This record gives sequence, C-alpha cells and structure tokens, in this order.
Amino acid sequence: MNPHIETGLAFLLFLPWFAILGALYCMFPRQPRTALRGLADAAVLIAAAVLSIVAMRWGIGAAAGKGGHLWPQILATLLAYGVFMAVVCVALVVRSRLLRLQNP
Repeated sequence: MNPHIETGLAFLLFLPWFAILGALYCMFPRQPRTALRGLADAAVLIAAAVLSIVAMRWGIGAAAGKGGHLWPQILATLLAYGVFMAVVCVALVVRSRLLRLQNP
C-alpha cells in the first residue's frame, strides 16, 4: 500500500482523539482569553498536527519491511501520538509560565 494512504488512514483514526486533546488544551485555563492566546493555541495545535504527520510518515518508512505488515502502522501511530502529546505538553508548560508572569 502507498505510504501516503497509510499515513492518511492512521491520522484519521487518531483525529478524534487529537481533537479532544486539542479542545481540552484550548479550554483550560478558562481565563485570560485574549486574541493572542487564541492565535497561539491554534498555532500550537497546527504545529502538533503537522509534526505528528511527519513522525507518522517517518515511522512507516523506518519500519518498512520489518516485523510484518502491521508493525509499520503500529510504530507510526505510536510516534504520531507521542509527538502530538509532547508538543501539547511543552506548550502547556510554556503557556502556564507565561500566564504566571503576566498575572503575578
């Protein structure tokens, strides 16, 4: 199967979970809600999705021909989820520190 099709299918399987995590990231903390924060949150989620797709494609390529037909898809989805969570967690820590600096 074409790696781009496999990547697309794997990303579609995780899209609902990424949407839930992204919504929770944007909703909390509830205040302050500014336009700049909205743009920053959107940029973080776009970066997380793009890097997740990159990691997924790399995982499929790195595992090609190893461990049977299912292993590349498993590795790709694990990498995609890990990268998405890493980006969101780092952004969460950075955002909380910036909000503390703004509101001591």
